[in-house]
Formats: sequence, structure tokens, C-alpha cells
Amino acid sequence: MRPQGGPHLYQKRSLKGNSSLVLFTHCMRRRRMAAISLDPRLGLQIGKDQHHNGVAIEEIEGLIKVYQDGHVERPPIVPNVSCTVAPELGVTSKDFVIDKFTNVWARFYVPRCEGKLPLIVYFHGGGFCVGSAAWRCYHEFLAKLASKANCMIMSVNYRLAPENRLPAAYEDGFNALMWVKQQALNGSSDQNWWSSQCNFSKVFLAGDSAGANLAYNVATRLGSSCASILKPLSLKGTILIQPFFGGEARLYSERYMMQPSNSALSLSASDIYWRLSLSVGASRDHPWCNPLAMGSAKLEELRLPPTMVCISEMDILKDRNLEFCTAMTRAGKTVEFVISKGVGHAFQVLHSSQLSQTRTHEMMSHLKAFMNR
Repeated sequence: MRPQGGPHLYQKRSLKGNSSLVLFTHCMRRRRMAAISLDPRLGLQIGKDQHHNGVAIEEIEGLIKVYQDGHVERPPIVPNVSCTVAPELGVTSKDFVIDKFTNVWARFYVPRCEGKLPLIVYFHGGGFCVGSAAWRCYHEFLAKLASKANCMIMSVNYRLAPENRLPAAYEDGFNALMWVKQQALNGSSDQNWWSSQCNFSKVFLAGDSAGANLAYNVATRLGSSCASILKPLSLKGTILIQPFFGGEARLYSERYMMQPSNSALSLSASDIYWRLSLSVGASRDHPWCNPLAMGSAKLEELRLPPTMVCISEMDILKDRNLEFCTAMTRAGKTVEFVISKGVGHAFQVLHSSQLSQTRTHEMMSHLKAFMNR
């Protein structure tokens, strides 16, 4: 079953009727813009501004533009692709609708092999505002990961902000996991092609950037819920790749990290993503943004599975990610981290240099080892 799709120049959405956005736009006195440059060898395309919906109040150039009248444009900077996988990977991929009401869907990757496979429930990045499970870069990365790590992957296409501000994405992530639970309990015949091979007692939550934030918040929700909420599923670990956290106080890497010319995340872009995804008026010390801020759930009180954090040496989030790992360790949680040298944010999906490819293979090896413990 194919989710809605088909290439078009812009995805244009209306926020009319959203009083919180109206309040937000009245507070804006000038357009806020951040520029992001990506590896030109990926063949990414930036559409020209062909819509005139008044003043643009927020923009990350080439990725998202929000107008004062509530329209949202997302140029197709990364092409969407079908679920076709290169034959040499030995992976079968299909798309399924998870929730018809919210239009949440998922793309499955199942490698051909004998025996039961662990399942990764994966959430893509994009600052909660852009990205798709159908983006070519995610499709290729996850197909290769499924093949190399010998695991099944369910890549969830959740709702985006600002049309659907947080906690909409968190709800979609949690509901996707509950959908998997229902398949384990009483799966339909059209899901048997993957569910019959799935080891439901070995499930991992994972994601990169905003998707890692999403995975962590779903894990904390589970950790504060009844221990039996997932049965018969068993959550064995959480994999956070360059998790998108923030805070009002700037850390050293956020202020001074020298960014590569093709960096996928700047400080100004990060701030815009948070303004568009958090509740209007919320600060970056909101628990969804800063899990270590006052008011956040105390780590000591949460039941969290073992966690792996993948950090990039050239990422502005490096110090934020290291601070998170230190706090987890102090709280008595099982956490390990690995730092990828010489690469920046989202290198594994957005950059095609030889160094990025080498570091991506290394990352996949670390993830495989973590899941096989």
C-alpha cells in the first residue's frame, strides 16, 4: 500500500484556524532565516520561490518557509523515492499505513535470512519540521543498515511541525510502537511477510537528530508507564544518533564549533526548528528540548533500556550529546557512546564523501554490535 505521494515542486500546507500560530505571527517583527548547505554531489534540488503568501516569518533556506498567513512550503531538496531496494542488498521493502486518521505510515526493510530478526523502530531527522521516510538518503541508509546489521527496520513517517507541533510526533512514535504490539498479538495476514520473521522480544527504538529525540521521548514515556505496557514486545535498547537536544544556555560546541561547508545543522537553523516545533512561547529549556533542564523527568526515576549514543566530532550538538551521556551515567543508566571523527551532523545520510562513507560503515558496525549483545 503506497502512502500519498508523487513529486511536486512544493509541499504547501495551511495553518488556518491555528490560533497559536496567529499569536506567534503577531510577535514577529522581521523574517528569520537560516541557510543550510548540503553536499552538491547528492544531486539535491532547491525549488524557486513560486508562491506569494505574504511575509515569510521563518525560513531555513532550501528546507522550509513559513508565511505570516499560515502557509508552509517545503522545497523538495531531497527526492522522495519508492520502496525499491538495490537487489545486491538482499532486502525487501514495503510501505504500510499505520494510522489512516493522522496519515502516519511506515516503510519496512526486511533482509533475506534464516531465523527471527530483531526489529528497529526508526524515526528520521529534520528538526521535527522536514524529512520523510521516503527521502532517498534515508531509504538508502536504512536499506544498507538492515542488510549489514541483519535486522528488520520499520521507518516511521510521523507528522511534522509547525502544522503539528510537539507532542504530535511523540504520539505518532508511541502509537507506531503500539501498532507493532498489535501485530505481535493479532497480526493481519497482509503483515505476515515481516511479522513472521520478527523477533518481538528484541525491539530497539532508534533515530537520528530529531528522530533520536523522538526515540528518547518515547522511551521515557514507556519508562514511566506500567512495565507490562509493551507485552509481548520487549524493548532491548535505544539508539540515539546525534540526538537533537538544546537549551537556553549555549554550550561550547554550539558557540564555537567550526562547521564544514556542507554542514546539515547550524545554530540559527536549530533555533528555528525549536521555535516551530515547541509550543508557542516555550523556551529551549522545555523538557522536550532539554531533557536535563529543571522540570524534566528525573533520570534516576525512569526505567530506561541500555542506550547507545552516536556523536559526530564536528557537530554543534557534540557537547550537548556528551553532557546527556554524562547525566545518564550519573543516574545509573547503561549508556555507551561513540564519536565519529572528522564528520558533522547527519553525515550518514546527507554527505557522500569518502570519509563520510567510511564513518557510516563504522557506525553500522557499532550499531550491529550493540544490538547483538
